[in-house]
Amino acid sequence: MRIVSLCPSNTEILACLGLTAQLIGVDHYSDWPADVKKLPNLGPDLNINIEKVIELKPDFIVGSLSVPGMEKVVERVKSLNTPFLILDPHRLGDIFDDIIEVGEATDRYQKACDLVDWMKERIEEIRQKCPKANPPLRLYWEWWPKPVVSPGGKNWLTDLSEIVGATNVFADIPEDNVKSDWAGVVQANPDYTMVVWTGIPLKNVKIEKIINRPEWRGYPFAKRDRIHILEEGWFCRPSPRLITGLEHLAHILYPEIFPEAKSFI
Repeated sequence: MRIVSLCPSNTEILACLGLTAQLIGVDHYSDWPADVKKLPNLGPDLNINIEKVIELKPDFIVGSLSVPGMEKVVERVKSLNTPFLILDPHRLGDIFDDIIEVGEATDRYQKACDLVDWMKERIEEIRQKCPKANPPLRLYWEWWPKPVVSPGGKNWLTDLSEIVGATNVFADIPEDNVKSDWAGVVQANPDYTMVVWTGIPLKNVKIEKIINRPEWRGYPFAKRDRIHILEEGWFCRPSPRLITGLEHLAHILYPEIFPEAKSFI
């Protein structure tokens, strides 16, 4: 099977199902596993080069609606005479379902079931070890700074927060993502700031600029030891690698219980 993946999370799901060798083209942001960076680059996920996709003559295309704005790309994919699957995950349960669906479509059903079972088992192991604070720790997840974009209640980061006994400060807003401002973040009163700028490498995120935001000065969540700059690939992509993100989140909040962050994927 000749497979094209149009976003990083799809590429990662396919890789975890042992299908890296079947990939013949990926989007610009797909960077895991490292071998996929050698494949033909189809452009950024919001501006896929459909003509190049056609030239590759895939047997199967895996697209996504997980990033706002991908609708136009999806419509182009649907117009092609090629079998396709479009994923649209919101919560953690949706990601499990997507993995199974990809497995069914690629003759990897049992491997997909085993992967989901392992993910669920590890999630429960972490959940059971985490303290049940009352009130729970409040986490502000920063997807983007200007304008402020953060996950809402209909997002897997709300689920990951709850697994470690914390809460997403915007969990009460029933949206996939929330647009706010610095005043809105202050009003949400987080305990920690989790910086996961979508598509931005860690080296390009400067903690000093975050600490020195004038609107945040004096608030606990803006102190150096309350700001954590995290690998966006572990938190922003709806794939099995969220488990590695969860491991790191548990380690950050409870280092005495999780003395090291395990990177399984």
